[in-house]
Amino acid sequence: MAAAKKPRRSQQWFGRDGKMGFIYRSWVKNRGIPHDQFDGRPVIGICNTYSELTPCNSHFRTLAEHVKTGVWEAGGFPLEFPVMSLGETLLRPTAMLYRNLASMDVEESIRGNPIDGVVLLMGCDKTTPALLMGAASVDIPTVGVSGGPMLSGWYRGERIGSGTNTFSLSEDLRAGKITQDEYHEAESCMHRSHGHCMTMGTASTMASMVEALGVGLPGNAAYPAVDARRNVLARHAGRRIVELVKEDTPLSKIITRAAFENAIRVNAAIGGSTNAVIHLIAIARRIGVKLNLEDWDKLGRDVHTLVNLMPNGKFLMEDFCYAGGLPVVIRELGEQGLLKKDALTANGKSIWENNKDAENFNTDVIMPFKKPFKKNTGIAVLRGNLCPDGAIIKPSAATPKLMKHKGKAVVFENIEDFHSRIDDPKLPVDANSVLVLKNCGPKGYPGMAEVGNMPLPERILKKGITDMVRISDARMSGTAYGTVVLHTAPEAALGGPLALVQDGDMIELDVSKRKLELLVSEKELAKRRKAWKPPKPPMQRGYWKLYVDHVNQACDGADLDFLVGKSGAGVPRDNH
Repeated sequence: MAAAKKPRRSQQWFGRDGKMGFIYRSWVKNRGIPHDQFDGRPVIGICNTYSELTPCNSHFRTLAEHVKTGVWEAGGFPLEFPVMSLGETLLRPTAMLYRNLASMDVEESIRGNPIDGVVLLMGCDKTTPALLMGAASVDIPTVGVSGGPMLSGWYRGERIGSGTNTFSLSEDLRAGKITQDEYHEAESCMHRSHGHCMTMGTASTMASMVEALGVGLPGNAAYPAVDARRNVLARHAGRRIVELVKEDTPLSKIITRAAFENAIRVNAAIGGSTNAVIHLIAIARRIGVKLNLEDWDKLGRDVHTLVNLMPNGKFLMEDFCYAGGLPVVIRELGEQGLLKKDALTANGKSIWENNKDAENFNTDVIMPFKKPFKKNTGIAVLRGNLCPDGAIIKPSAATPKLMKHKGKAVVFENIEDFHSRIDDPKLPVDANSVLVLKNCGPKGYPGMAEVGNMPLPERILKKGITDMVRISDARMSGTAYGTVVLHTAPEAALGGPLALVQDGDMIELDVSKRKLELLVSEKELAKRRKAWKPPKPPMQRGYWKLYVDHVNQACDGADLDFLVGKSGAGVPRDNH
């Protein structure tokens, strides 16, 4: 005799007799829902991060309707719900401060409601990891749908990309190469359609991670936001989530250890954002997969960057899409034995089945593994007395000659100190100096803002110098570039070695040896450590206090300590 199927989560609401069943069904019927929708069919939550305060996600109302259509077509019952939306462009002090809060919103919204499966709508940088972290904690069937990149920016006949050219144009303005009016003109030319950044920044990187992890359907990473295929993908996601519920395939069957290994290698091959390091570690630890910095270094070491996109190259996500998109990259990795081919994906096929026949339509944009865009450019994890718990650098965005460098530190105690002094003519800085920024880590900022790619001093820029070694406990925008050491741990606000650096100290960087050293004696460091005083904590109330009291370091995903580990989809007690 076949085992009886366990009732779906939603039936503990909608399948009830008596008063509570009446309440649960009747209030939902107020918008014209027929009674037969409560007959046990899969109830699908559509987790929507639409917000006009998050410009990247401003088209998500339309995207949600396409998901709903797909759910109806497959015999499911869709119910859309909002969660906190995190926009990089407007939200202060940094969207990263609220990633964990949004993940809590997602987790509790799913757990506390009659939802059997969920489709996550995400686009702007932190909405993607926040939604994946929340869903991973509950572990029900899940499909991710990214909002897609904007169309390419064009200014006076040349491509301009989000973030990447924001930085370069800002430097040009500071150096007197362009006028203020030209700067304003470029603003209108850069962002000209719905969608997230069209460079290989964090948003595009995380959309690629969604596809590489198998949570998104093939094509998720690169279809432009305004391309009709993006809406078709959303519709297919709606259909597929119903099937995943019927097959009882929770998220943990898809985002396995093998899936994370694939994602790390894909990140190296696309020249992806350093932010993916923190986000993937946090997501993995929510689902119960052990992932750490050593995995990033080990798995990315022999992987080349194949994709010639800003900030590392010259093309944009629209070009990437037309060249064949992420499936081409995955196929190249698979052919080199760098892919866990059997990893299951949301459409029910393995990652290799999905991508083995991908075609490359433009080898200027996506280069073959044997003739890559840049060699051996996976995220490098540094160790040394300046970063005993690790620091990272993105070789594909760095200047090769600076990858081995020794120079004197020019120290800034916090971001305000940096902004007030960086263009001071008396600042003791030259091209060989190492810029050091403190107190911008998870606790110190708080939220670990994207200020690690510090703008160069104006007088250095005017000499035609475009890069210097920069070190901080902060993050860097995925759209940025330069020889920038990030995520130094422990952070300065915790009294890590970074807190002890002083002007004039010699610092040695050797990426090939994975070394970052402060060339100061242990005796002197002990003396400085004794005199060190922690900075005054930020706002001592509400979520800010909760965050500062409980946030882990960057090497551990910067999650809140009490959120690590999944808690499952158990139904909370009744409310009457």
